[in-house]
Amino acid sequence: MLLNDFERKLTNSPVRRLLQRQLEVPWFLRNGSDVQGGYALELGCGQGTGIDLIFKHFGVKQLDAFDLDPRMVELTRSRQRHRGDSLRIWQGDAAAIASPDDRYDAVFDFEIIHHVPDWRQALAEVYRVLKPGGRFYAGEILKHSILNPLVARLFEHPMEDRFGHVDFCEALSITGFRVDAARGLGDYVGWYVASKPPEKQSRH
Repeated sequence: MLLNDFERKLTNSPVRRLLQRQLEVPWFLRNGSDVQGGYALELGCGQGTGIDLIFKHFGVKQLDAFDLDPRMVELTRSRQRHRGDSLRIWQGDAAAIASPDDRYDAVFDFEIIHHVPDWRQALAEVYRVLKPGGRFYAGEILKHSILNPLVARLFEHPMEDRFGHVDFCEALSITGFRVDAARGLGDYVGWYVASKPPEKQSRH
């Protein structure tokens, strides 16, 4: 589901960037690791804030990124042109990722999967495109935030089958991930680091 104008401005605001830089990325690094020299994917790149953070703090060599909104794709391509061949950007859907199996060392979700109506399918796609041993870094808005009447007036989200902290952890495990770290704040927001098991344990 596309973001409405209000949420698009909020998610690309200086406040959001500050929270990502000061809270979210440090938590991911404390509970996971960097991806030095690796190949990573970002779901829902927006205006490219996550791209900058992933290159700077996780040390990736190559990054793919996509967004459902073609306006964001064109804007990010323009702003990130200086990265050349180290960055590939396209318009795409998290429930049908246009990448082959076992491609990435890491996948990043900066509050995107709660916008996907079939969010379990999005998790399955993340699992599919991760290499065995690869990590999934996810920050998510949980059901108590989405279903709040005021939030529902300001933002446009899928309203059916929304997930809380336990739901998301259980879905990660059912998909095949090992949940390495998880923190949920009252089913309002959560952060997760999960791994795709090595080849001998992988479901693929």
